[in-house]
Amino acid sequence: MLYTIFAILTKPFRHMRLRNKLFALVGLVSLGPILLFGAYSYETMRRELTRQMYDSMAGTTGQVSANLKMKLDSYSKISSSLYLDRRLQTMLTNDYSSGSGYLEAYDYINNTFNNLLATNSDIADVVVYSTNPTLPADQVFIRRADEKMKQNAWYRAVEKAYGSVTFTVMRATNPTNEAVAQGTEERKPNRIVLARQLDNNSLNYPYGILTLDIPEADIYALMEKENVSKAVFVVAADGTIISGKDKSLLNENLYAQLHGEQSDGLTGSYFGTYNGERVYVVYNTIDNGWRTVSVVSYDSLLSNVNRAFSRIAVIGLATALVAIGLIYIMARLFTKRIEKLLQVTRRIEREDFDIQLPDNSHDELGQLSFAMTKMSGRMKALINEVYKKEIAKKEAEMNMLQAQINPHFLYNTLASISALAARSQDTRIQDMVGHLAKFYRISLNKGKRIISFGEELRLTKSYIAIQQLRFQGLLHIHERIDEAALPYPVVKLMLQPFIENVINHAIWDDEAGINIILKAQIEGDILLLHVIDDGMGMRPEKLALLQPEWDGESTSGYGIRNVDARIKLAFGEEYGVRIYSRFGIGTSVQIRIPLSGLKE
Repeated sequence: MLYTIFAILTKPFRHMRLRNKLFALVGLVSLGPILLFGAYSYETMRRELTRQMYDSMAGTTGQVSANLKMKLDSYSKISSSLYLDRRLQTMLTNDYSSGSGYLEAYDYINNTFNNLLATNSDIADVVVYSTNPTLPADQVFIRRADEKMKQNAWYRAVEKAYGSVTFTVMRATNPTNEAVAQGTEERKPNRIVLARQLDNNSLNYPYGILTLDIPEADIYALMEKENVSKAVFVVAADGTIISGKDKSLLNENLYAQLHGEQSDGLTGSYFGTYNGERVYVVYNTIDNGWRTVSVVSYDSLLSNVNRAFSRIAVIGLATALVAIGLIYIMARLFTKRIEKLLQVTRRIEREDFDIQLPDNSHDELGQLSFAMTKMSGRMKALINEVYKKEIAKKEAEMNMLQAQINPHFLYNTLASISALAARSQDTRIQDMVGHLAKFYRISLNKGKRIISFGEELRLTKSYIAIQQLRFQGLLHIHERIDEAALPYPVVKLMLQPFIENVINHAIWDDEAGINIILKAQIEGDILLLHVIDDGMGMRPEKLALLQPEWDGESTSGYGIRNVDARIKLAFGEEYGVRIYSRFGIGTSVQIRIPLSGLKE
């Protein structure tokens, strides 16, 4: 399995040039570790910076939340001190239907509230909305609890608070000068209204509503210094923005613009999107449900990491380029020398041994060049020596084989002519001599040992004609010759020895004679020749003595082995003669010749 995977991974590199393989290697060895180191460094720095940023933002939100809780608790205590002031309660609940007793109430309320505002500069206004119809409203500290008051958002919060302190965000008001002059409206900044019901410890008997106006700026002052590199918000439990740097967002829902998966815990952090930008959010919740939320751009959070990584990338890229340049130069020098060796090797492959490799270096390639130069010279000398000897040997063998066949045939033919001449003068003698002349004209053929199959067939027919004159009516020749086979080269005097064997050894009926079939056909890239007779055939032991591969001592089959040897010398060891025979049935000789011609 591992080997298969390795083979698949390395397959594209097997046929690459060496120089390209070196480039691939330097990419894996140098660029790979650099990229891995860069990715690891980037991820490590990112996680560490995120952790540090979380620690910083968690500390900030925790501190702001603690200060905010302390601030709100102080406001609640102030409201509680007024709520528990028995004399103030008496002044607000007395019946002032007759007399001027309410002046004493005004005097106490004015002194008490002015002292409160003087000692708490972060409270902008204190108002009691009275339900006592006998207490006149001075529109400064005492106002009437009417229908207009009930339209305020803080009133709706008080109704649901069941006597508890409520904090409500109020937007800034900017009425016209005329409305301000008439006293119908007031100009007020963004503020938070603390409101609680005055009820004499009984919700069934409220006598007014106490409100403290706290400027939003005083809440924002708790986190103003933290809004330099990030956005910090104080939001209500439903996400309404109570305080923040962008005043236009006050009383808007932060979570309508800040999206992300928040947890249900009092504190936490998450990644989200704010105004389409990816951000990192840390929050902290105080007792009344308000949250301090810090939002920082994740891109700005990673800006330092990106700058550091960019420097690392530039250094790594420069190092890789230098490495690639050096590898290219070395690979060029190295592969150029190898290419020269390859060119020389191909010249040697083409049997060109006149080479010179002027490589004076003493490294492995230099030593290989020197050894190849010496080797080519030695190979040239050896090949010339062996080649000349082999050529001379083969020529001698061919001449000897050819010389062994011709006198033998000439002797038999002359014996036939002599026998005929001894009996009687006959025109057959003239015909036999004519066929003999044709036979030798082709067989001698200026010493050529390779002729076309067409010429070999004519030579064989001349021999058959001579024998038919000798054995009148006994030789029946049948030809099945594919004319496409006629141009292909064969060795001379290839078929005649087999015809001679048939005449000398296969005829067993002097009255019926013998049938001889000559076949020639092309199968693939092989020329197949057959000499088939219906003579007496041979027993297996006799057949074994005639096979070309027989290496024992026997005078039988000399002509057959002669033909086989000449075919193998001319065309190769895989070609030659095969004999098949059955006693009483006949004999078939198969000769295989390549269509490609002589072996190189």
